[in-house]
Amino acid sequence: MAIPSTPGLRVAIMTDEIGWHTRQLQRALRERGGVGRCIDLADCDIDTDAAWHGLVLPGYGRELPDAVIVRGVAGGSFEQVTKRLGVLHALQALGVPVYNDARAIERSVDKSMTSLLLRAARLPAPPTWATESLAQARRIVMRESAAGHAVVMKPLFGSQGKGLRLIGQVDGVFQPLADFAPGDGRLAYLQRFVPPIGASGQPGHDWRVLVIGGRAVAAMRRVSAHWVHNVAQGARCEPAELTPALARLAEAAAAALQMDYAGVDLMPAAGRETIQVLEVNGVAAWRGLQKVTPFNIARALVDDLIDRKLATSLAARCDRQPAPVAAPARRA
Repeated sequence: MAIPSTPGLRVAIMTDEIGWHTRQLQRALRERGGVGRCIDLADCDIDTDAAWHGLVLPGYGRELPDAVIVRGVAGGSFEQVTKRLGVLHALQALGVPVYNDARAIERSVDKSMTSLLLRAARLPAPPTWATESLAQARRIVMRESAAGHAVVMKPLFGSQGKGLRLIGQVDGVFQPLADFAPGDGRLAYLQRFVPPIGASGQPGHDWRVLVIGGRAVAAMRRVSAHWVHNVAQGARCEPAELTPALARLAEAAAAALQMDYAGVDLMPAAGRETIQVLEVNGVAAWRGLQKVTPFNIARALVDDLIDRKLATSLAARCDRQPAPVAAPARRA
């Protein structure tokens, strides 16, 4: 059921940064008759005495938004992040469509959970390990190195290619795993390195595929001389054909994490026929992808939120409403 126009629709855009992406979403919402208000989840509180729903959302008083788009969740202490995700869980439980919802955010932000779900769905991905034991982590690196593999050590919670380290067998030289740094939280998340593939003498690449509402809609090649291919780390965006193979794999990865929309990172694998899934991003940026995509991505996201997610929510509410009680028959 598509909703042609949504006059008065109020959408909370949960974000810790206001910029290009939020402006794009606000414009797309205005084109559908709605209004997008940017809110930092850090500024949202729980007050069970303030309103019937127990939440305090800046700009909404005692009311709730009609829908929520999650654009960013700021890092913080375990308690802070738990409270912020708790607000999203509460909104969903109160019947407010959340895009992506808290469970999807949790599945994608926690890279170890992403790896487990991809494995459970039998999707091709590099072997991955997560351990709190430094000795075990070093054994994994030694074993992989003996087999000729390098290993990428990633922050369990991280994005945009920040904090990645290449260890093990790197260009014929063994790079050992150092002691856990304080910022690592005494945890090693390790993934077998998939060397980038490029034409002879050319930089390697990977693919970013955008999935919206269960369907792959756009793709690009991220090209870089460095082994990290994130746009934020200087990779070049190039148009890419959205082949059936790329689309099927990206859609399956998004489905495995039960996501409304996702940026799926895929890597060609040398010596294998199967493309590898590297990451699934639940709060995916799309500025680079927009440069090589003919349609407006923010509008596609807003259309999916309104025409699918919000419409489904409205239909579910109608189904839950009790049937009207028939008036008693009047006696003659």
